Amino acid sequence: MLKETLVKISVAVIISALATGVFAQTYPNKPINLVVPQAAGGTNDIVARLIAPGLGEALGASIVVENRPGAGGNIGTQSVARAAKDGYTLLLTINSAQAINPALYKNPGFDPINDFVPLYYIGATPYVLVAPPGSPLKTLADVVAAAKKKPGELSYASAGNGTISHLLGAMINTSAGIEMQHIPYKGVAPAINDVLGGQVPLAFASLPSALNYIKAGKLQAIAISSAKRSSAAPDIPTIAETYPDCVGEVWVAIFAPAGTNAFAVKKIQSAMKTTLAMPEVRERLMAQGLDLTPVPPEKLGALLKDELAKWVRIVKASGAQLD
Repeated sequence: MLKETLVKISVAVIISALATGVFAQTYPNKPINLVVPQAAGGTNDIVARLIAPGLGEALGASIVVENRPGAGGNIGTQSVARAAKDGYTLLLTINSAQAINPALYKNPGFDPINDFVPLYYIGATPYVLVAPPGSPLKTLADVVAAAKKKPGELSYASAGNGTISHLLGAMINTSAGIEMQHIPYKGVAPAINDVLGGQVPLAFASLPSALNYIKAGKLQAIAISSAKRSSAAPDIPTIAETYPDCVGEVWVAIFAPAGTNAFAVKKIQSAMKTTLAMPEVRERLMAQGLDLTPVPPEKLGALLKDELAKWVRIVKASGAQLD
């Protein structure tokens, strides 16, 4: 009996080794889907399209960026959690979906820790509070004064309920003792469009999604949400200069379904390192306001756990909850 068992184990090990060897020789041999669980125009969509050509070159395969928005990022995230574990379906996401949704939704449909393997941290960027050109709201002090003058009347747009752009407004409300009204949109692009059109007086938008409008004079920047000023827009003051506790950045990272083939994981990580070392890729990302300070792949999981703990406190304090 023992002999038969050992034979079976040996055969299984040999088969597994052969399968791994074949996979290593052929991966990747077809396009890789890079799923963005938000609509076009947001931070991770911009980042995905900037890195896709370089990543494809480094891997020797085409990268297909696929937007799967819905439920604050839950739909696209769920789809990757349930995808084949073969390295051909990856998730390029932001912390608002991966670290906030589990606190915001009663059942987001995925476990951010157990359903994914962290692959690569790309970078972080702040949000910026913007107004239309010519708005009398030019500084954070102007915003707070206007909100105190007419409590509950001043509104701000966000990329959706429970996003960092929503919660930053809630944090300012608490710190400044004001009551701005939140208007959720289905993504940052429609929120910015309504600020441009004058339908809403303020919006929080990620710096990459708003920077070109700011540089063109189509949006007026009031303050950004990082702890220090951004090198991409050093003239914009931080919210923290007035309210030190109001800090929140969006970071972008790549994940794969838990259990993804180990060879594929290592190859993607190596290709990402190569991609982010490409001068043209780094320049374009930094021009969009991304801080590319590295976080090693083995520490990305710990960062996610820290973010989960941080945002569950903020979501609870804000009272936000979605089904």
